[in-house]
Amino acid sequence: MLVSQEVIKAYQVVKSGGVLLYPTDTIYGLGCDAMNESGIERIFQIKRRDFRKRFIILLDTAEKLTLYLEQVPAIAWDLLEQTVRPTTFIYPSAKNLPSNLLAEDGSIAIRIVDKHEFCRRLISMLGHPLVSTSANISGQLEPITFDQISEEIKNAVDYIVPPLHFVEDLRPSTIIRLIDDYNFEIIRE
Repeated sequence: MLVSQEVIKAYQVVKSGGVLLYPTDTIYGLGCDAMNESGIERIFQIKRRDFRKRFIILLDTAEKLTLYLEQVPAIAWDLLEQTVRPTTFIYPSAKNLPSNLLAEDGSIAIRIVDKHEFCRRLISMLGHPLVSTSANISGQLEPITFDQISEEIKNAVDYIVPPLHFVEDLRPSTIIRLIDDYNFEIIRE
């Protein structure tokens, strides 16, 4: 099936509040419309995740950061240009997002997936961010191949994007916390 047909199917599922098992630019992900609080709650339940540990959101372009952040730290623009592999940035102050996505300090983790066709097209069609988290029960190993995803996870989602759309060189993203306009710390390389 063509990518565009899968994007349309995935869009219909997330637009109606459903949860996807889908390809990301890193590892297999569980996702939903980032503006749908009940979809976010379902992912917490599926993963059996502590509600204090939040998810990241994916955007298709860096220009959309200003829609979801009170302020984009100056250093973020430089880091976004310099990163080679997928990198998730933790920004200090979010806006226009459901509270169950935000950390206790009001921060939000965002990754730009502008080079990943499936995610980019889905986010563009949706018109706002997509939730992303690894496709595993909290505390278990992150699946590196589609076959490593548990049947429990597969059975809990509303739609599985066929594995042929997944990238095979999978690994988690780098994570960088932006502290202020000029300072940051690397959380995971």
